Amino acid sequence: MSRSLGLRLLIVGMLIILMFIPVLFVGDIIDARADYNRDTRSSVGHEWGGRQSLSGPVLIIPVQETVVVREKREVLDEETGIQRLDADDKPVFRYVDVQKTLRRNPVYLYPGEFTADIDTQTEERHRGIFTVPVYTAGADLVFDFPTEDAVDVLTGDEILLWDEAELHVSVTSNRALRGTAVLKAGSEVLQMEPRALNENRIGGVRAPTGDPRQHDSYSLSLDFNGAEVLSIAPVGRSSVVRYTSDWAHPSFNGAFLPDAHEISEDGFKATWSIPHLARPLPQVSRESQDYAARSTSSFGVELYQPNDFYQKSYRAARYGILFIGLTFLTIFLIEGQTKKPTHPVQYIMVGLVQSTFFLLMLALAEQMGFGMAYLIAAGATVALITAFGAMALKLGKRCLVLGLLLAVLYGVLYLILRSADYALLAGSILTFGAIAGTMYATRNENWYGAPKEPKPRRGWFARPDPASIASAGPTEQGPQPQG
Repeated sequence: MSRSLGLRLLIVGMLIILMFIPVLFVGDIIDARADYNRDTRSSVGHEWGGRQSLSGPVLIIPVQETVVVREKREVLDEETGIQRLDADDKPVFRYVDVQKTLRRNPVYLYPGEFTADIDTQTEERHRGIFTVPVYTAGADLVFDFPTEDAVDVLTGDEILLWDEAELHVSVTSNRALRGTAVLKAGSEVLQMEPRALNENRIGGVRAPTGDPRQHDSYSLSLDFNGAEVLSIAPVGRSSVVRYTSDWAHPSFNGAFLPDAHEISEDGFKATWSIPHLARPLPQVSRESQDYAARSTSSFGVELYQPNDFYQKSYRAARYGILFIGLTFLTIFLIEGQTKKPTHPVQYIMVGLVQSTFFLLMLALAEQMGFGMAYLIAAGATVALITAFGAMALKLGKRCLVLGLLLAVLYGVLYLILRSADYALLAGSILTFGAIAGTMYATRNENWYGAPKEPKPRRGWFARPDPASIASAGPTEQGPQPQG
């Protein structure tokens, strides 16, 4: 078995497959830590204000209608005041027409021109070893309402109660609001109050406007806290949203991407310009469109953390079996046809060291950052395996080849993890190159091992070797038996 190179390589391949087990366990541990990190970020972000989404403003105008209603009334006896009975002793009723004023569904009117300027300042909050990015935002909204459109959705004898109109703005959570919210109709300051949670448990603010036909335009200033995401719904017939932030890694998401943006190390600027035809939201209706505005038309920015070390650790673990396989093949090829080949247990110990590398890297990264953690963990792993090759595997000077290859492998892995966009390309090239190198290094190998020499036959039926008979010459013969 020790002389058959093919059989030994088959055993090494089986050991590589076996090392999937510790690599999978390492991946589960990384997932668990990443989930814990996400839970911590969500908890801290929720306490700070949470993921904020703005929708509105919307002008809500009550509607009433005077109708004639036929009512059923009892007929009373004039003398006794008791309900009159007919000949069959049944109560007598009469029907009268009564005018009643009823409230109908209000009119919901969205702005004609809507402009939003949002500026955010970010900071990092800490809980234990975890870091959570949060922001403080200021939103300045300028808008107007085409009040003449509200009449178009009335039916029958409905009339609009202009003096009871209210302006509503929805926010994800009222407790995120900070500072003083200022709403102006022209130069007049309107008093704002918190709004009760709607059916979707969305909060907000409200303000009575008086007769909105007396106001040409409105302005609203809001300050609020938030975490992770800030989004807004384009509620105007023509909506323009300008976003400025000091966060250098924005992730634009939602229903619309910005028309223009500038990103630098100092932050970013982005602009959206959205017409009303681009989203399924009527400008005037008889029912609330707030849920549709938030769920189908909103867009915004996520405070993205590029290549955080949990993502990098998970991606590194996915390459773990490849690195273990390449290390095993390197040891297999450089040990040669030695009298004492590497034992399967020694291969397993090398694989366990490399599996532990990912845990060591993650644990150090949570304390000191990814770059330094990777350098320490990779350096310790390469040094340990190289020393093991020299002292236990007896590779001699060939252990330097093993150490150099491991250094190159972990260097390439670092470059792969640093570049998320080209990770697949780099990993594919590395795999192809490893296979090609193995094929080249084993091009002249005798996979079946050296042929075994035939054992000489013994006993009465052993066939003599003709060459030995010819070289033996005449033999002495003993006395012949007598007939």
